[in-house]
Amino acid sequence: MSVYQDDGDGGVKGRLGLWMCVSLVAGNMIGSGIFLLPSSLAPYGMLSILGWLITSAGAVALAVVFSRLARRAPSAGGPYAYTRAEFGDFAGFLVGWGYWISILATNAALAVAFVSYLTRFIPSLSHDRAAAALVALGAVWFLSGVNALGVRAGGRMQVITTGLKILPLAAIALFGVAHLDAANFEPTDEIASNAVSSTTAAVTLTLWAFLGLESATIPAADVRDPRRTIPRATMIGTVATAILYIASTTAVMGVMDTARLSSSDAPFAEAASLMWGGWAGDLVASGAAISCFGALNGWILLQGQLPLATARDGLFPALFARVSRNGTPLTGMLISSVLVTALIGMNYTRALVALFTFVILLATFSCLIPYIFSTLAEMAVTLRERRSGRHAFTPLHLTVAATALLYAIWAMAGAGREAVGWGLLLLAGGLPIYGLMKRRQAGGVP
Repeated sequence: MSVYQDDGDGGVKGRLGLWMCVSLVAGNMIGSGIFLLPSSLAPYGMLSILGWLITSAGAVALAVVFSRLARRAPSAGGPYAYTRAEFGDFAGFLVGWGYWISILATNAALAVAFVSYLTRFIPSLSHDRAAAALVALGAVWFLSGVNALGVRAGGRMQVITTGLKILPLAAIALFGVAHLDAANFEPTDEIASNAVSSTTAAVTLTLWAFLGLESATIPAADVRDPRRTIPRATMIGTVATAILYIASTTAVMGVMDTARLSSSDAPFAEAASLMWGGWAGDLVASGAAISCFGALNGWILLQGQLPLATARDGLFPALFARVSRNGTPLTGMLISSVLVTALIGMNYTRALVALFTFVILLATFSCLIPYIFSTLAEMAVTLRERRSGRHAFTPLHLTVAATALLYAIWAMAGAGREAVGWGLLLLAGGLPIYGLMKRRQAGGVP
């Protein structure tokens, strides 16, 4: 079945338009991270703002890389497709496998975070782990059902939830200016005495909030006019989200003193309560829950699309290439949701917080591998175009790509030894699958 639909005018019309793609980019980035980060960043004071600016610059550079790659050849699978086209099957498989691991880990983390925000309204979930697990699994499988209806149904859900999650952040960013206290931006003595390493730490902390900027490139086959839509959506979503992050975080830090902010489990909700009263805190907390729910929806949409593209190239088992009558990669989505269910079960053990943090770091490391390979692909293509003289070349193209590459490598170093070690181990775990698929392509396995 074609992934495009006739628009009635003899043209071709994809299922996802510009604003659905913008919502996919922004909605996948704005998840659990931003609503918790002000507490983690509180000791850093103004250095945290510097960290946000550096991370935003790196994210925008990566967005430019993905925009240029998508404009040349919008291919389903995004980073996987770009890597395979430039460096071959093996590198493509590693990126596809690693990115799939990142998606599964991200969905497990988002489901757990969604339940944690609900505890403000259902306190029993904070100590009844069985009930909490069931609620998390209910969110995963409900949204799997929504996306099973088709990519457009998932896109509509994404537009709605993205709008709802942006409202509380924008409100605090706009009205928090009147409550700013400059004294709240002073870093602690320990942080101030190690400014360089502290800034690096702030950059690492803020990276989680930007994962997903490449989201519009994954379902490229379902995007209307992908050569124009994907680059525009990627840039609009990334830049707008970066501005919202910096403005809202600055407002929260300006409203609350360092000691109180550092110990807050719900900094945005608490800041809203201080400015407008308890009702505002409840409203913002509900926005945080919706944020996790919406991000989970967007990543579930991708968890079937990425294996679909890889399987169609013969690098994943063929069952991942199966689609339903409405073109949804239902089998791959269901298998992915089963694996996410297993990860959620692992999260609800005694070491919940430690394992939750580990899952986030694992997702970050696994996602940076596709970023690095995609940036290398962009640099290789740009140099080839320069030699051929087919396209206008400016040093700025390579400068932006090099900036994105250095940022991704720097951020990978900040993921920590444990996450890097487990990430490499999981990548190695995919090698037998790659070997089996190549043997089948060569006719060595029935």
